[in-house]
Amino acid sequence: MPVVPPPVFALAAGVAQHLLAPERPAGRPRRIAAAAIAAASLGLDAGAMAAFRRHHTTVNPLDPAQASTMVTGGVFGVTRNPMYVGMAGLLTAHAVRRGGWLTPLPVAAFVVLIDRLQIPAEEAAMERNFGEAYTDYRARVPRWLPVGPR
Repeated sequence: MPVVPPPVFALAAGVAQHLLAPERPAGRPRRIAAAAIAAASLGLDAGAMAAFRRHHTTVNPLDPAQASTMVTGGVFGVTRNPMYVGMAGLLTAHAVRRGGWLTPLPVAAFVVLIDRLQIPAEEAAMERNFGEAYTDYRARVPRWLPVGPR
């Protein structure tokens, strides 16, 4: 199980974006697009956190075996990982706002790290905890977004 909390990866990616971005102010269209992406991303994160609290289950990504309830409704009906999609969305918003050709690279790095290091451990724990119910959920809801692989 990874020992670095996913928000730390996201923060590191945000710092990398800042360092990679050109030193020019964002125009109005970029600011508006970035704000819209950030708002949607925060909505995903807030919806996921609220669902976990409502179901009295853990939000700790470093100990997914402690999950007491499998949450499948709301934002979890669109993506199995709304908090990670939300973090990637916030990084995307930051990349749009900062501009430049290199600022999307840390978004991609974040997604790959989470997809390869964090999510497999969480999925294994969910399968151990919830068995066939999780297997069925996993077959119907994509890991990231409906347009990507399940």
